[in-house]
Amino acid sequence: MAENTTFSTSGADAISRTIDVQPETTVTSPSELGDFYEIERTIAEILAGDYKRVALQFPDELLHDSVPIYRRLKAGIGLGRELYVLADTSYGSCCVDEVAAQHVDADAMVHYGHACMSQTSRLPVIYVFGKKAIDVEDCAQRLAEVFEDSSALLRYDVAYAHQAESIASALRRTLNIPITTSQIHLLSRPSQTPPAPDPEPESNNSIIYIGPESLALTNLLLTHSMSSVYSYDPLTNLARLESARTNRLLMRRYATVQKARDADVFGILVGTLGVASYLPLIKHLRAILSRAHKKSYTVSVGKLNPSKLANFMEIECFVLVACPENSVVEARDFLRPIITPYELEVALQAEQSWTGRYVLDFERLLAESAAAADAVPPNSASGENKTGENAEDEDEDDPDQPVFSLITGKYRHAKRFGAPTPTLDSGSGKGKEPESSSSDVILRNQDTALALADNAAAQFFQDRTFRGLEARVGEDAPSVLEQGRSGIARGYADDHPGTTS
Repeated sequence: MAENTTFSTSGADAISRTIDVQPETTVTSPSELGDFYEIERTIAEILAGDYKRVALQFPDELLHDSVPIYRRLKAGIGLGRELYVLADTSYGSCCVDEVAAQHVDADAMVHYGHACMSQTSRLPVIYVFGKKAIDVEDCAQRLAEVFEDSSALLRYDVAYAHQAESIASALRRTLNIPITTSQIHLLSRPSQTPPAPDPEPESNNSIIYIGPESLALTNLLLTHSMSSVYSYDPLTNLARLESARTNRLLMRRYATVQKARDADVFGILVGTLGVASYLPLIKHLRAILSRAHKKSYTVSVGKLNPSKLANFMEIECFVLVACPENSVVEARDFLRPIITPYELEVALQAEQSWTGRYVLDFERLLAESAAAADAVPPNSASGENKTGENAEDEDEDDPDQPVFSLITGKYRHAKRFGAPTPTLDSGSGKGKEPESSSSDVILRNQDTALALADNAAAQFFQDRTFRGLEARVGEDAPSVLEQGRSGIARGYADDHPGTTS
């Protein structure tokens, strides 16, 4: 009988499996290696900072060069300093993995390859982007064929930062227009004050992006939907106007926001541990969900995949807290929609409005939320600190009033978590919240254990038709203890046929 391997594989396969990774570089000589990875500059930065334990973080596509880089750096920094190669990241490879660096008690990091340049919270970081080749004159000529505006802001993939000034000069000569460039720092240190943001284009400015199609370009289109974005791909030598994609991207995100409006239970996905403001942002998300009477869970699963998130069936929508480049996830393969923190704020608004504005930066999102909260007077109609009669008339709307869903085309009754049950005031006949209230209880399992109805997971478990195997404690006689199987889950060493463990 042929062995069925549809849902199971050999245990040895997990060890011998090969992963197809396309290397980004074809460095062949030691001189090219030293120039591409800036070995001398890295050694100088380590010695200048007097760092004793340094973690080297590589993405998968550059890992093949980690051994010669390690040897060159080790020879340059001398004795008394240790280097550690981080070959895998907890989340996206563009983020600095400070958690993995803490496992070796590192006091500095060297980040290789593409980086999102998010501000770190603990360790100083030396960035080595690599120096990808680009034909500067061809770039200027190709963009001159499609560019039609009077000024531009230059943005680029970090791998072309070494040619940024040359590209800007060539564009100024060819296009004969003012070009503004953004500054990228090769050494980043944790600071209490966030770094100055990149210059924003004016209303009549356009954006020129140098680099291949990537998440960085996609996020640039979303966050600057009111500007024309032109791109040049050094790999294909093609220049084009990218703004035609903006409307399609925004429409897909708008549809995702409408799905989030229908959700009552949210999961806050921790997608980074290296961005400085991720903890204040998670606290902010919990607060706004609580004010909207939504249930929230905080979930950390590492790198996302549909199988992991499918385990949380009671969660109806996920909010991903990640760096700007990993925040937007096209959740076509996922069971539940995945939104950004800004999209959550839009979804929780009473009025369904969409201006096309998009924010992915943590610091800007928190600053705008704090400014909006400070702008509301304590006794205003929309403020939280209300006293007297205004407090009693705060919420005259019926909490059980149905809302219309644009996704299903039907009315739905939203669940309200954490909201006390209103009681009737005999004097005025108005609904009034009691000083102390208790939640309803529901049956939790077959042993008549009770759980609070305010628990979203308990409600979901109560509605399931299958709730696990029946315990039957004290009803069945204990079986004889026998030797069971040994080995891995696929391919046991079964010395006793017919026995069970």
